[in-house]
Amino acid sequence: GKSAYAYRALGGHRVQAKEGYDAFRFAVWAPNARAVSVVGSFNGWDAAADPMERCGTTGVWQACIGIAHIGDTYKYAITTEEGRLIYKADPFAFYSQPRPETASVVWDIDDYTWRDAAHMEARGKHDPHQSPMSIYEVHLGSWRAGLDYEALAYELVNYLVDMGYTHVELMPLCEYPLGHRWGYQITGYYSITSRYGTPQQFKALVDACHRAGIGVILDWVPAHFTRDAHGLRRFDGTPLFEHADPRRGEQPQWGTMLFNLERSEVQSFLISNAIFFLKEYHIDALRVDAVSCMLYLDYGREGDYLPNRFGGNENLAAISFFSRLSEAVHRECPGALLIAEESTAFPRVSAPVKEGGLGFDFKWNMGWMNDTLNYISKDPIYRKYEHGKLTFGLLYAFNENFILPISHDEVVHGKGSMLGKMPGDEWQKFANLRAYYGFMWTHPGKKLLFMGCEFGQDWEWNANESLRWHLLQYPMYKGMQNCVRDLNLMYKGNSAFYEEDFDGKGFEWIDHANANDSVISYIRRGHDYNNYMIVISNFTPVVRHGFKIGVPDSGAYQEIFNSDDKNYWGSGVKNEGELIASDEGMHGRPHSIELTLPPLSTIVLKHIRY
Repeated sequence: GKSAYAYRALGGHRVQAKEGYDAFRFAVWAPNARAVSVVGSFNGWDAAADPMERCGTTGVWQACIGIAHIGDTYKYAITTEEGRLIYKADPFAFYSQPRPETASVVWDIDDYTWRDAAHMEARGKHDPHQSPMSIYEVHLGSWRAGLDYEALAYELVNYLVDMGYTHVELMPLCEYPLGHRWGYQITGYYSITSRYGTPQQFKALVDACHRAGIGVILDWVPAHFTRDAHGLRRFDGTPLFEHADPRRGEQPQWGTMLFNLERSEVQSFLISNAIFFLKEYHIDALRVDAVSCMLYLDYGREGDYLPNRFGGNENLAAISFFSRLSEAVHRECPGALLIAEESTAFPRVSAPVKEGGLGFDFKWNMGWMNDTLNYISKDPIYRKYEHGKLTFGLLYAFNENFILPISHDEVVHGKGSMLGKMPGDEWQKFANLRAYYGFMWTHPGKKLLFMGCEFGQDWEWNANESLRWHLLQYPMYKGMQNCVRDLNLMYKGNSAFYEEDFDGKGFEWIDHANANDSVISYIRRGHDYNNYMIVISNFTPVVRHGFKIGVPDSGAYQEIFNSDDKNYWGSGVKNEGELIASDEGMHGRPHSIELTLPPLSTIVLKHIRY
């Protein structure tokens, strides 16, 4: 229960038998079983052919089988305490049969030569909090339907580079039983899904990302698992991975089982799984799904829960687990990151364990996402009454290390597409969305955008079909894509937008109170105090000529980004040339500039000379 490398001992591994030939050693944790054997294609699925032996009092059973080979399928035949025979897939299998079959596959994942040494060495040396992070969230099966890992290593990687993203986040790829679902209900925690190819082909995809300078984030689901008969539920005939009390062991909201984090063996299973992906697949970060579900015993239970020993609703075992997870990951995998999808006000999620935090490196900012989407979906005529939803996020923006997420969850289940949330006619919808992205990319916090949102896909995401790439033949969608590409390039090219994301000295309001015009303006600064950017967002469809804002310095300012650019399908209202600051003070600043605000736009100004 203490190992962070349980996958090296359990599961199926190639070994050399005493007689000198290759064999496979199988080991499985089933402490309450009466007997266990390995059955598979190599022994005719005969439960009597290859019995396993107990390893002392550990609850582990093992067997060495010389006739097993790469590609063979297998399961464990477990005789329960009651004498019932059940068949289970290997919890530590490195590969699994494609659905609807459910057996594990004998595999050797070490058979791959990595070519990303430079990336892996650099990963442990840079500070991600002071670096740009623009994440493209992808569901591999529907980005371009029909592509396997090998094809994605070319097409997806080239697209990421062309669009200027720094990271790609892959929705769960551990083996799951449902056909075209998203992958959040898992049966094979150590099996990369066979839907798109082999473990080696997936390694090649990660390798290609790294050699192109793209970090790889994998969605990871340690909160719950499926009820499927071949999976972890009642693995040896008793509650083993789940809690025996359904108030702790089941998640009625999702129809799944909750991991029993009170067992050290279960913590070891999950921590080893995290290390497995970071070590064996060179994954750069794990985005941990449903952290709130793990932290709170009453999550989704409508009052029917078992309190902790102090009578509270906090899951004390989960808090301990996250501390152990963080310590193991940062000890064993220098530079690897943990990202929390956590939607509550639980304190210090992204603070180090030694400072009393949970130990995550980043946390999704769900509050910012909800408030700003609520704001931008309003008709501009009413936005002045909702102005606080734009500015409220800055009251807590530096409490955690936040990522601003526009994820798949915002474009499914009847929520419509990002474009569909925007009010107004066609032109205004696109202008609203471009202005919103400009605000997002210049706001404190790292960035995450779900696939298809970068070109304004006109319909909510469907995991059963490809993105609507044909829309790029139309200028409004192509313009949206051009806008996001340029936002990425501007963001990465100007350190003021990322070096001080998590410190108040990186952000200053110029004017946050102009609700009547629905205009906000602010300054972003990096380590170099004098190298700053001025951002102005106009969330009304009105051109504002002669608009004045206060600025810190005299001299000239130049517009370096304008979401109303004609290349983005905007109206082309721009501030050409240099904007010379006057000595007339404004907004508490010693100088001011006069400019033109395009309709429904975000513009960025850079101080270029004194």
